[in-house]
Amino acid sequence: MMVGSSRRPVRKSYDELNKYEVVRQGSHVALIGLGNFYNLAEETAEKLKEQGIDATVINPLFITGLDEDLLSKLKDNHDMVVTLEDGVLEGGFGEKITRFYGADKMKVLNFGLPKKFYDRYDYGKLAEENHLTSGQIVEDILNTL
Repeated sequence: MMVGSSRRPVRKSYDELNKYEVVRQGSHVALIGLGNFYNLAEETAEKLKEQGIDATVINPLFITGLDEDLLSKLKDNHDMVVTLEDGVLEGGFGEKITRFYGADKMKVLNFGLPKKFYDRYDYGKLAEENHLTSGQIVEDILNTL
């Protein structure tokens, strides 16, 4: 992208590229929905609201880095961070978030798929078998809180 007459490209800094979008601000539970699982985060937030929990919903936008500022701020008024990723858990985005919190008191739950080869599957059945429905996720959150 060129700006003005200088014809110099405008470059975004690494920190700007790794800023997450807070779509819904809440407290106690933060749901980070990655990729196609962003909608699952929204559905889960709605079901949590029925249980009296107004969850924060975050769209990470990028998976290559962490928005450490935002993740640190969540410690102020959240007890749990939940990652929902449309991929394999092992070595994935959720593990990065778990490592970030390390020995902190923040509880972290990761939802995604186990490392396997999936050939011709019914998504509904696969989701249910791997605890990836919004109802199952809410149940796991409530049991962990």
